[in-house]
Amino acid sequence: MSLTEAIAALKAGKFVLVHDGKGRENEIDMVVAAEYVKPHHIVTMRKDAGGLVCLAIANNITTKLGLVYMHDMIASMGKVNPVFSKLTEGRAAYGDKPSFSISVNHRSTYTGITDHDRALTISKMAQVCKKIDDGGVDDFAKNFRAPGHVPILIASKRLLQDRMGHTELCVYMMQLAGLTPAVALCEMMDSDTHKALSIEDAQEYADKFNIPLIDASELKAHAKVA
Repeated sequence: MSLTEAIAALKAGKFVLVHDGKGRENEIDMVVAAEYVKPHHIVTMRKDAGGLVCLAIANNITTKLGLVYMHDMIASMGKVNPVFSKLTEGRAAYGDKPSFSISVNHRSTYTGITDHDRALTISKMAQVCKKIDDGGVDDFAKNFRAPGHVPILIASKRLLQDRMGHTELCVYMMQLAGLTPAVALCEMMDSDTHKALSIEDAQEYADKFNIPLIDASELKAHAKVA
């Protein structure tokens, strides 16, 4: 399917599959706009995708919330325990640092891990992002707690010009769709091989359920990234 169809799906609150390319993680993420997330989306993600359900947010918003990368937080703890400095040495096998920040629960949740609770946390975070300049920061401070069960991912400032991870690819798609730049995503796993789902099997899944599958190369070309 075309990028136009993928954008239309996101605007309609439907899933899109995003492949980050064979030269990177070579994984496919199941993606949906955070502002439309309901419990049934979480069910599909955990049953059909099976990876970690996360929330990726645009950098300008996470900056206003005062969020920082988990990597930097752990590294700073090296002053207390040298082991933490060791834990943050080097980069991941695919070449860059992870985009993880803190994990949160909305204060209205119970355990935070149920389909209902995670959907609530994600949708409420989308509201924070949408009104970031109109009470969003106060809302975040008052109505969320950490640690929680929804990991937040911080997108790079210049998105695809800085990093070609799923975090950036998916936030870029939110911008193209004119949606709040917050997106729920989950890696697709293969229960038979115990590895990431192959692009061929992902395409079969996409065809079966009429879900657009977009490759990073298409987004890179659209963004005119060298």
